[in-house]
Amino acid sequence: MAGADLAAARARALALDAADPLAGQRARFRLPTTPDGTPAVYLAGQSLGAQPVDAQAAVEAELEAWARFGVEGWFRSDDGWLEADGSIRDATARLVGARLAEVATLNTLTVNLHLLLASFFRPAGRRTAILIDAPTFPSDRYAVESQLRLHGLDPSTELVVVRPSEGASLLSTEELEAAIHAHRDRLAVVLLAGVNYATGQARDIGRLTAAAHRAGAVAAWDLAHSVGNVPLALHDADVDLAVWCTYKYLNGGPGALGQVFIHERHATEPEGPRLAGWWGVDARSRFRMGERFDPGLGAEGWRVSTPPILSLAPIRTSVAMFDEVGMAALREKSVALTGYLERLLVAFAPEVEILTPHDPEGRGAQLSIRLPGAPVTLAALEARGVIADFREPDIIRLAPVPFYNTFLDAWTAAEALVALAGG
Repeated sequence: MAGADLAAARARALALDAADPLAGQRARFRLPTTPDGTPAVYLAGQSLGAQPVDAQAAVEAELEAWARFGVEGWFRSDDGWLEADGSIRDATARLVGARLAEVATLNTLTVNLHLLLASFFRPAGRRTAILIDAPTFPSDRYAVESQLRLHGLDPSTELVVVRPSEGASLLSTEELEAAIHAHRDRLAVVLLAGVNYATGQARDIGRLTAAAHRAGAVAAWDLAHSVGNVPLALHDADVDLAVWCTYKYLNGGPGALGQVFIHERHATEPEGPRLAGWWGVDARSRFRMGERFDPGLGAEGWRVSTPPILSLAPIRTSVAMFDEVGMAALREKSVALTGYLERLLVAFAPEVEILTPHDPEGRGAQLSIRLPGAPVTLAALEARGVIADFREPDIIRLAPVPFYNTFLDAWTAAEALVALAGG
């Protein structure tokens, strides 16, 4: 019976793909292939997004400009490198619900977290603690602990880690609010993940930002798994600061530049403490080589070094696609696609434990599943042409990305898990 039901589910997947208004977007990406050259079912976009078809040409255009113009490439009047991130800034602001001056593209996520904590973690009096949620992406924790030590503080007492209750995998909004309230007199910063890297659980950014502010703390967010995945309205949510990478759902390429959000109430404070560098100077005076640091407008004032032009090119290509298609349409398909994969797993692979919340409002594209022998299963999936990824100790992450994944991809992944389980 299961075989017949699986066949019916495959027919349903094909029908959903035929009716998908975003089906044509898949052709705009170069997807990984299996050893025989056929496209793989690529469900690892939450780790590294697929390559946009136009990315290669965008990089080659910058290489050609370098060859033709040399240093004068910075100053060409039409599309010189001095303003290479201009269109990226515009599209990013729309994508994350920010005002133009509140976003910038620079460095990488952890470097940016350090830069912003240097400005916004100002321990004083009893307010010396930083609160984080668990499981925490290790790099965030390393950064926070080192920032505490730089201020002469002991992470064993000044780092507040809020974990799921015993036997649970998820941490509720209410639990986080209660923890923030319980430590309200000593919190300087609350740093939370918009979408948890391990479980795929999405946070209520507005509600938890408000909780941090009621406690008198700065509200900071790691949005590495959020931007390009779930709708965001950072300005209206009153977020103080946020950091994210561009190589996951934003498809900017391996190790691509990161981005930041700094609310305009902070970003327009020219005298605020920061780790400064020459690219953060007001662009109108950058080449005067003055001794005084006059920061650029808003978040751009936190830039430090000359931007890597070759890295900007694929990001520009990708955010333009988001601008064209729109996050609303992508989210609509994402909810349907992830929901379809979830229903298949529940129906045909009940032995698979799904960690990610069932409610679409509580997750993005990613489904995290737990099963014994996860590394072996991951390798077996890859042998069947399904690429996912693994997080210790036993989590496989499957992310059907609406830009380039199909309902048939979801069916193929579910069918492979059923076969591997002997169903």
